[in-house]
Amino acid sequence: MGALRKLLAWLSVPVICLFALAFYLARPFNPDNNRLLGAAVARIGRALLGMDRPLEGREHMPTDRPTVVIANHQHNDDLFVMGDLLPPRTVTVGKSSLVWVPFFGQVFWLGGNVILNRARSHKAIAVMQATSEAISRDHKSLWVFPEGTRSRGRGLQKFKKGAFHAAIAAGAPITMVCARQYQDRTLGWTGRREPVAIRILPPIETAGLTTDDIPELMSRCRQQMAEAIAAL
Repeated sequence: MGALRKLLAWLSVPVICLFALAFYLARPFNPDNNRLLGAAVARIGRALLGMDRPLEGREHMPTDRPTVVIANHQHNDDLFVMGDLLPPRTVTVGKSSLVWVPFFGQVFWLGGNVILNRARSHKAIAVMQATSEAISRDHKSLWVFPEGTRSRGRGLQKFKKGAFHAAIAAGAPITMVCARQYQDRTLGWTGRREPVAIRILPPIETAGLTTDDIPELMSRCRQQMAEAIAAL
C-alpha cells in the first residue's frame, strides 16, 4: 500500500501542474502562483500519502514583508512536506534540468523562479545576488535549500552561500524552516507515511550586514537549524 500511495502522490503532481498551466499562462511570472500551486500539490500529496505534518512556529513566517526562507532538503518528498509553507509572492530556486520535466518544469519557469546551473558556482552566486534586486523591487520572497542537494535524511549538510548573499544584498530577514529527519517509511497495513514534524524558527535580521558577515551568519543559521532538527 505504501508504494501505491507514493505512486499516486507523484502522479498527482503533473496532473495538478497541467491544470495550473492555464492559470500560469493567464498571469505569467506572477510569483503568487507558486504559493497557490505549492499548497495544492502539498495538501493533495499528503492526503494521498496519508502523512501527518505537525507544524510549530507558523507565526514566525513573515507575510507582510519579503524574506529569504532556508530549509533543510532531504528527499523529493519535501515538496509534499513543505510545499504549502511558502509566504506570499515567493519564488524558489531549482536546477536548470527541472525546466524539462513535463508540466512541472513549464509552470516552474512561468512562476518566475530562479533557475541555476549548479556546475557554475560563481555564476550561481551572481544570479542569487541579482535576485536580491527582485526581492527589494518587486516585494518577492525567496525559498532556498542552502545545502544544494538532498541529504536523504542523513543530517544537515554544509551550506552554500547564495541565499545569504541574496538576503544581505536585499536587507531581508532569513527565516529557517526545519523538518525532522525522515525516511521513506510507512505505518501499518494501510501504508500511511510516517509523520514529519516541521518547526519554523524566528527570523534573523540581516539589515546592516555586509558580505564579510556571511560566514558567521551561515554558521549561526546552520547551528540553530541543526539544534531544532535534533529536537524534533
